[in-house]
Amino acid sequence: MSGHHISSAKFLWGVGISLFVLTFLTVAVTWIQIPEPWNVVVAISIAVVKALIVAAFFMNLYWDTKFNVMLFIMSVVFFGLLIGITLLDTMYRTDPIPSF
Repeated sequence: MSGHHISSAKFLWGVGISLFVLTFLTVAVTWIQIPEPWNVVVAISIAVVKALIVAAFFMNLYWDTKFNVMLFIMSVVFFGLLIGITLLDTMYRTDPIPSF
């Protein structure tokens, strides 16, 4: 790495306040009457945005080399692939005890 980026306190406070607002929105999703599958989709999408903000600014990926950004994206893709393979396996199983 050629140099380090030092963020100002004003910028970090802005990022922290935006994370707080997004956390409040995530909680507010539970109070709003959204149909059943969409409330989880909205809450998870807000959580993904919060994770991207943390990765970009608190982990300094925004100012880092593109190789580290590529490693982060590939790790997220690999994690999604593993979750997808697991869900494919569990979707087609029969219940071992059908009474439950």
